[in-house]
Amino acid sequence: MWPGSFLKYLTLERNYSQRTVKEYQDDLKAFELFYKDLDETLTWETVDVDIVRNWIVKMLDSGLTSSTVNRRLSALRTFYKYLLKCGWIKYNPIRSLKGPKKEKVLPAFLREEEMDRLLSSGFFEENFLGRRDRLMISLFYETGVRLSELTSLDDVSVDLGMLQIKVTGKRNKQRIIPFGEHLQKMIQEYLNEKKVLRIESEAFFVDELGCRLKNDKVRFLVRYYLNKVSTLKKRSPHVLRHTFATAMLNNNADLETLKDLLGHESVSTTEIYTHTTFEELKKMYNQAHPRA
Repeated sequence: MWPGSFLKYLTLERNYSQRTVKEYQDDLKAFELFYKDLDETLTWETVDVDIVRNWIVKMLDSGLTSSTVNRRLSALRTFYKYLLKCGWIKYNPIRSLKGPKKEKVLPAFLREEEMDRLLSSGFFEENFLGRRDRLMISLFYETGVRLSELTSLDDVSVDLGMLQIKVTGKRNKQRIIPFGEHLQKMIQEYLNEKKVLRIESEAFFVDELGCRLKNDKVRFLVRYYLNKVSTLKKRSPHVLRHTFATAMLNNNADLETLKDLLGHESVSTTEIYTHTTFEELKKMYNQAHPRA
């Protein structure tokens, strides 16, 4: 009963996405299976902090990253806060428990010359699908949108006159992102071709039948095109988001502006890109300086 009402609370009151709610459900289920395997008589009310610590050790020993472990602990903390708020428990067993220290993982990104080579060369076919794919890659790179934000775009979300798009991000928060005249021209050509082909759909990015592009299809296409210019192990839409952020900082954008463009809650989330650009700066120094 408790997990079920908690998941409804996340959906209806906290306005979490279906994907996030499913992640919370999976994390809580994983912990419940763990403590039931230890002792079938245990319940959410009788779990103590030592059991949660043992869960952390088991997850780390099984090879899960500290970020995954901390995400699961976050779900558990949120759940126990909810139970306490509702008066269903009197004690939060993990109130003061700290998770494992996060590894410092810098986001992967493509260099500007790699993106220029991809978008300026003949990698895209001269037809509707090729122009759509080139626009899709350009939109990721020039606006920093998330994958879900791109696939949920509708025609009405794109304002060619004001040079801006309206996207719906995490927790259904909307934001406006500007774009330049070069992207404006590409968008206009794409929309014109949709009309010529008589593709009637409210969705912005569609296949030749007018069906909205799905996330998996976009992931496949992005990987296909990035393979042509990059040897990065990870070649995903999120890498293009990182590439956008890194390019902005390399060209003197301030953190507060970048935070708003990316839709981050806090500047601290955006600051990771300063580490990325500094690492790139050190690399260039080591290559160029005779005494490095």
